[in-house]
Amino acid sequence: MRFVIVGAGGVGGLVGGLLQHAGQEVAFVARGAQLRALQAEGLRLQSPRATVHLPRVVAAEDPAELAPADAVLVAVKSWQVPEVATRLAPLLRAGGFAVPLENGVEAAGHLAAALGEERVVGGLCHMLAWLEGPGQVRHVGEMLKVTLGERRGAPSSPRVEALAAALRAARVDAVVAPDVEAAVWEKFLFIEPFGAVGAVTRAPAAALRQLREARELLVAAMEEVAALARARGVRLPDGAVARAVEVVDRLPPDATASMQRDIVAGRPSELREQTGAVVRLARQASLPAPVHAFLWAALLPQEEAVRRARA
Repeated sequence: MRFVIVGAGGVGGLVGGLLQHAGQEVAFVARGAQLRALQAEGLRLQSPRATVHLPRVVAAEDPAELAPADAVLVAVKSWQVPEVATRLAPLLRAGGFAVPLENGVEAAGHLAAALGEERVVGGLCHMLAWLEGPGQVRHVGEMLKVTLGERRGAPSSPRVEALAAALRAARVDAVVAPDVEAAVWEKFLFIEPFGAVGAVTRAPAAALRQLREARELLVAAMEEVAALARARGVRLPDGAVARAVEVVDRLPPDATASMQRDIVAGRPSELREQTGAVVRLARQASLPAPVHAFLWAALLPQEEAVRRARA
C-alpha cells in the first residue's frame, strides 16, 4: 500500500515511520521546523517497538505535491481537521480512503463532509508519543494501537483488513472494530477527561489516580461523557468507565495527555474540540454536564489568550 501521513507529529511520525521502516511506501504532509528536519535529516523514532533512523523521508507542505495514496492517515490536531479535509481529495487514488487518528468524536464527520462518506474509514489510536524535537519522535509505554472500522455500522471490508495487515506488519497493534463509533467514544471518555482534568490540576497520571479528590473528579468527568454517548445513541459497552479508569491506573506515573501538554506549554490545544464539544453536545441533548461546565470555564480563558496572541 501507499500511504500519506497528514501531520508528522508524535502520532503521525510514529505510525508513518514504522510503516516506512516495514517497507511500505510513505510520504508525509508537514510544515515548519518539522518539515525542514524531515527533508534535511529524515526521521528518528525512539520506541519500545523499534529505535529507527530513516535518513530519507518524502515530505511536503502542500498535499498536491505528493503522489496519490491508497490510505491517507490524518494525524493533525482535531481543530485543524476541517481546514485540512478540504485539501485531501487529490491525495486519494481511485478506491483510496482517509482515516482520522485524532482525539475527539467529530473528525470523521469533517472528513466525510469534504471527501464523501465512502472515502472515509473510521479510526482512532492509543499511544503516548510526542516530538522531542524536529524530526525526533519519542514513544513510551507498551500502548501502540490503531482501531479501524467501516462507519455507519457497515461490516468490515477488504480495504480495512488490508490496512490492518499493513499496520500489524509494522509492529503497530491494529484492531478492526465491529462498531467503530462506539470505539471512538470509548476512547474519548478516557482521553478527554484525562486531558482536561490533568490540565486543570497540572498533574500527571500518578497524582490523578492517587489523590482521592482528583480521582473522583476524573471519574465524574468520564461518567458525563459516557452518559452523553448513550444519549446520542452510541452503543457504548457496559463497563466503559471502569475500563477507562483501569487504563489510567496502568499509565506511566508521569504520563499526560497531549491536550494537557499543549495547554501547560501555552500552545493552541484541542480544548474546543474535546471539552468544548462535550459541553456543546450535552447542551444539544439537554443533558446536564456540570463537571465539564467547570472544566471548560476554568480552561477557556488561557485558550482564548493563546489564540489571540497567535492571530
